[in-house]
Amino acid sequence: MLRIGLCQLTSSDDPAENLGLIRDGVTRAAARGARVVVFPEAAMARFGVPLKPLAEPVDGPWAKAVAQIAGEHDVLVVAGMFTPSDDGRVRNTLLVTGLGEHTGYDKIHLYDAFGFRESDTVAPGAQPLTLTVDGVTLGFATCYDLRFPELFRTLADRGATAVVVPASWGAGEGKREQWEVLVRARALDTGCWVLACDQADPAASGTEVNPKAPTGIGHSAVADGFGRVHALLGAGPDLLVIDIDPGVTGKARAATGALANRRLG
Repeated sequence: MLRIGLCQLTSSDDPAENLGLIRDGVTRAAARGARVVVFPEAAMARFGVPLKPLAEPVDGPWAKAVAQIAGEHDVLVVAGMFTPSDDGRVRNTLLVTGLGEHTGYDKIHLYDAFGFRESDTVAPGAQPLTLTVDGVTLGFATCYDLRFPELFRTLADRGATAVVVPASWGAGEGKREQWEVLVRARALDTGCWVLACDQADPAASGTEVNPKAPTGIGHSAVADGFGRVHALLGAGPDLLVIDIDPGVTGKARAATGALANRRLG
């Protein structure tokens, strides 16, 4: 078993203020025994504000502060941040730090959809990321990546039995339904646990944000490889702590054959 905490929150546009939210979330999740504590995409600063002035490398002061928090509580922290890109844009990066790790995953699939163009200001990543915590191999994906099953199959092929998906899901008609279906579909595609941690709905937090930016709808969810939902939060800020059994992944893959019976790719 691996105990994982999902901290559903609403980021502000102030990275220092958001560090306080991360410290609070880690403290509460670690007190409940979590070994991995996950925050949403854009935990460093929300979408809808200029990102380039806020971007820092993964060895910069903001990431080092998160690493210190992780070290104080002996956990792995996953949190969305923005790092500089050589082409003048930024990268949408998941900081993964603690338990002897300090690295990042740059979001591969950018949200050029539903009237938003993430690629105008964000450069895409290219390399999937997996790492192992207490014998459980985790894969990492970010928000819009959830629509691309090939990434999740690649992570499964690299040994992942669970995939962590921080998000800042865009609101709109049908978007909650798509979120919930996609979490379960990616779990079924791969047999992996999928742990999707979204930004809370700003309205539920009493926060005014840019209405055109994807700033979250809440409803963080955990599904196993059979597509069963084990936990689902509401719209507002909340903490979900759950034990995942990697043995379920093997059972799901054996039952569905979704990886073993592939004929393309």
